[in-house]
Amino acid sequence: MELDVVVTDKAGHPVPGLQQSDFTLLDDKQPATIKSFHAFDSTDPSTNPTQVILLVDEVNTTFSAISTERDQLQIFLLQNQGHLQFPVSMIFLTDTGMQTLNKPTTDGNALNDQLKQKQSQLRAITRSSGFYGAAERMQLSLQGLQTVATAAANVPGRKLLVWISPGWPIMNNPDVYVSEKQQKSFFGVIVELSNSLRQSHVTLYSVDPLGAAAAAQIRNAEWRDFVKPVRNANHAEPADLALQAIATQSGGEVLFGSNDVASEISKFVEDGTAWYALTFDSQRADAPNTWHDLEVKLDKAGLKVRTRNGYYAGP
Repeated sequence: MELDVVVTDKAGHPVPGLQQSDFTLLDDKQPATIKSFHAFDSTDPSTNPTQVILLVDEVNTTFSAISTERDQLQIFLLQNQGHLQFPVSMIFLTDTGMQTLNKPTTDGNALNDQLKQKQSQLRAITRSSGFYGAAERMQLSLQGLQTVATAAANVPGRKLLVWISPGWPIMNNPDVYVSEKQQKSFFGVIVELSNSLRQSHVTLYSVDPLGAAAAAQIRNAEWRDFVKPVRNANHAEPADLALQAIATQSGGEVLFGSNDVASEISKFVEDGTAWYALTFDSQRADAPNTWHDLEVKLDKAGLKVRTRNGYYAGP
């Protein structure tokens, strides 16, 4: 099994130049042997197989916010005279499915021109409100994430998926009854997404385009209660499938409360400039979908490690 690992300093910048001896890997709190180690610390595509996927979420975002997103995306694409650090592709999640705007490119100017042509197609989404509307949006969002992960499995290298959205409805409501059958269904989706993102080498990032005006909303805090892994179907809830929770579990980050979405995207992309790939022999389990915690420790003070928090093992 391979882990993509980012190490950051106190300012949040990726740290290059570390060696295998600096890392210790724990699988369910037991030391695991690192079988191979590779450091990536450049933006040269021949030596750093990193791609960026920008996903504009039209399903969970208001029309006016999407308009602001376009302006921020333009700023991101045109920085450095339009030369992007890594190949970038752009996807739109709409009420009719996923729409891919382009093949991966480092030409930000060309991608911006394509984005301008896309503008005229954007429209407000109208669908049922309340619980059923939320359930519909959640289903579309999860299907979209699975579609991206499945497609990414056919592309070599690491993929940084930046999901631009306030988040999906997580229906964290004590009045919502979840049956045993529904719990099993939720758990199945949780396991499938976790495995797909890991196997496809996708790290998920969440950036809220609503900015400072929405920073204090409860949705920006409640997902934190669902970051811990779901170990069995009996504990599965709809909120365990929150965008921000999945992003954190994948080794990505969550940013909200800033009107400078372009800078937040750039911060995520910076993760690709220095990272490490560790491989190890995963453990077998007596039963299917048994959760294993993963922890990567460093023999250096003042640094922070980010990687996925575990995996589901089987017989």
